[in-house]
Amino acid sequence: MKKGADSVPGMEVTIWRVPETLPEEVLGKMHAAPARKDHPIITARQLAEADGILFGFPTRFGMMAAQMKAFFDTTGGLWQSGALAGKPAGVFFATGTQGGGQETTALTAVTQLTHHGMLFVPVGYTHGAGMFAMDEVKGGSPYGAGTFAGPDGSRVPSDAELALAAHQGKYFAGIAKKLKVV
Repeated sequence: MKKGADSVPGMEVTIWRVPETLPEEVLGKMHAAPARKDHPIITARQLAEADGILFGFPTRFGMMAAQMKAFFDTTGGLWQSGALAGKPAGVFFATGTQGGGQETTALTAVTQLTHHGMLFVPVGYTHGAGMFAMDEVKGGSPYGAGTFAGPDGSRVPSDAELALAAHQGKYFAGIAKKLKVV
């Protein structure tokens, strides 16, 4: 995502993470990746400062992880003031398995964006032939880039998944730039 978005002149990309809500013991049993300390924790207020937002999250039973939902629950003040209305937003995700709910996760995330009046920017089929290839198992859909992490989280994104992510980042940043208020 960042690689693609960074390729759009005039756009600055920042990677954030949301606060963790689960104890370390539970995270270990889930095979959760360690927190990236180089990615600071975001506050709801910081969303209003962005020209566009790509939300990335793991799925849990076909929906965004509870940590993301808890974060969205802190955005009530932004909702009330309309601070995110008109901002472009997109999604990308990781699931443990092929049936892990990538599309349902995107659809359930759209409700959060809609209530804020954000402009959902899906990647659609803009990646061309890469979206139609059936020669390998890969995540992603017209809703957003995705990867299959495997049941224990050990699978790394494939080249095809990374290519879609880079494309979505560039595509999204280009739209955010066009919509940016000067």
